[in-house]
Amino acid sequence: MRPLSVVVALVCVLGVALLLVPTAANWFATSDHAERIVALNEDVEVIGPQQQTAQLGAARVYNDSLTGGVATVGAGQNVPFADRGNGAEYEQILAAADGGTMARLVIPSIGVDLPIYHGTSDEVLLRGVGHLEGTSLPVGGPSTHAVLTAHRGLASAELFTHLDQVEVGETFTIQIYGEVLTYQVIERQVVEPDETQTLYPRQGEDLVTLVTCTPLGINSHRILVTAERVLPTPLDSLEIASQPPAPAPFPWWALALAGTVLAAGAYVYLTGRPRPSERSRPGAA
Repeated sequence: MRPLSVVVALVCVLGVALLLVPTAANWFATSDHAERIVALNEDVEVIGPQQQTAQLGAARVYNDSLTGGVATVGAGQNVPFADRGNGAEYEQILAAADGGTMARLVIPSIGVDLPIYHGTSDEVLLRGVGHLEGTSLPVGGPSTHAVLTAHRGLASAELFTHLDQVEVGETFTIQIYGEVLTYQVIERQVVEPDETQTLYPRQGEDLVTLVTCTPLGINSHRILVTAERVLPTPLDSLEIASQPPAPAPFPWWALALAGTVLAAGAYVYLTGRPRPSERSRPGAA
């Protein structure tokens, strides 16, 4: 067999693997996000309006109890921005769903539809969006400032990969325990991890900041996208929240491309093999 044909065939196989693994992983991750959001909505519906109101009330009491502090906006670190108090109590608020899912985040401009979890542990940030414990829970209200963070540039899931494309004036929506909260982006900035002044609550304002790392692969800085509550909630946001997450489209294009590459590799491999007549010649390999 000619060595070149073997090399080409191996390159084709490796190329297919490099193409399919992240594509397949992202498809599975997107499907998992959708399933968790649907499960959360079902669990919230089961507990009924009275318990929904009670949970939202407990979250607002928690927000009122927060006192200012200092934090580093870390990459996957569960670092408080304010006094956390009883961690067990935090985990029990907005905890109708198993696994710590508390809400749903939809950013239409970049196609994000993700579950929001309690805390920012490594495990949480591999599954979706984490709420930075010690900041306001994302239930809205005057003088609140919730901080939500997610990874960027993972091979296994997009998450906040395109957060840098969100523009001032665009909106995103949080669906939480029967309520729909819409926020309009008022500021986007890149800061050092310890530059957290803009994450403090502002008197009378209802804010949410989305956080992720940048530049891709280096993660030395943080992108902060800060938005202010829009009241009343726009009708299109209510419509978005009323719909289940769109199913992840199966990546047929990746399979088609992989099949083409494998076929090309097989062709090169087979055409590189010596013919029977060549094998019978003296000195043939």
